[in-house]
Amino acid sequence: MQKIDKTLDEWRVMLDPAQYQVCRLKGTERPFSGKYNSERGEGIYHCICCDLPLFDAKAKFDSGCGWPSFYEPIQEAAMIEIRDTSHGMIRTEVTCARCDAHLGHVFPDGPPPTGLRYCINSVCLDLKPRD
Repeated sequence: MQKIDKTLDEWRVMLDPAQYQVCRLKGTERPFSGKYNSERGEGIYHCICCDLPLFDAKAKFDSGCGWPSFYEPIQEAAMIEIRDTSHGMIRTEVTCARCDAHLGHVFPDGPPPTGLRYCINSVCLDLKPRD
């Protein structure tokens, strides 16, 4: 996969302040505040930074955690998993494989068939119709 490499200043120009804070500075949006938390529409969720397809809406489920949740990415190669020990916790961060945008975290408490819960910030996503 061709990597996209931009400076923080280039990302700052391209993204709105909330997107920049979460995607580039590893922030998080408040629970239940994101536009995709309750979204039920069909389509493909893409990375807001580089347009890489990340999740099919068919894999979205209501976890009650306050962020959009998915049980699997479109393809495993779309994200990178990184051990995250910030905030006194041990978690697995997920980033976009193309542009390294922080997306959220993955947890082992999701539904079948994977048992995973990809807990993703809405500001990192762009829902587009299926081709």
